[in-house]
Amino acid sequence: MSAEFDQLVAQFEQFQARLKRVDEQFAEVGRMQQELAGLEAVATTPDRSVTVVAGPSGSIKDIRLTDLALRQSPQALSAALMSTLQRAVAEAARRQAGIVEDALGDDMHLTDQVLETQAQLFGTTPEELRAAMEQEKQQPAPPQAPPTPPPPAGGPARPAPPPTPVRRPAPPRPPAEPDDFSQESVLRRDSQQTPPPRPQQRPQEGGYLNLYDNEDQ
Repeated sequence: MSAEFDQLVAQFEQFQARLKRVDEQFAEVGRMQQELAGLEAVATTPDRSVTVVAGPSGSIKDIRLTDLALRQSPQALSAALMSTLQRAVAEAARRQAGIVEDALGDDMHLTDQVLETQAQLFGTTPEELRAAMEQEKQQPAPPQAPPTPPPPAGGPARPAPPPTPVRRPAPPRPPAEPDDFSQESVLRRDSQQTPPPRPQQRPQEGGYLNLYDNEDQ
C-alpha cells in the first residue's frame, strides 16, 4: 500500500513539474511577445543621409532622409535606400530569431536557419553574420525620449487673461483763436439801425386847421 502511494505521489510531483514548466513557457511566451512588439533594428548609411528602422517580420517602421540625401541623384538615392532597407530587415530577422530561442529554447535552431538564409542572400558566411550579431548585442540601446509629464490634478490650466490695455492720454486741444473783426464795419448795419422818432404835430389854435397858410406863403 505504501509503495503504491509513493508511486502516486511521484507521478503527481512529475505532473506538477510539467505544469510548472508549461507556466514558465507561457510566461516566457508573454515576455517574448512584448520583446517582439518593441523590436527595432536601425540601419544607416555611412554618411548618415539615409536611416531605416525595421520591426518584426520585416516591417518598416520609419525612413528618415536628410538634406544630403535629397541632393543625391535618383539612382544613387534609390541604391542607398535599398541597401539600407536590406540591412535593417536582416538585422530585425536575426534579433527576432534570438528572442524566440531565448524564450522557447534552441531546439528548432532558428538563428542558424536565419543566418544560413541571409548568408546566401548577401554573399557572405553564417560566421560573419554571427559575429555581426555579437557586435550588435554589445552596442548600447538608443536613448529613449523622456516621458510626458502628467497634467495637473485640477485639470488643464486655464489660459491667463489678456493684459489690460493702457489708455493713452487724449491729445491737448488747440487754443481758441481770437475773434477776427477785420472784416466787420464799425457802423451798424442798416437793418440794425434804429429809425428816427417821428415828429410830433402841434395842435392848431382854436382846434381848426389853417387852410390858407399855404396860399399866403
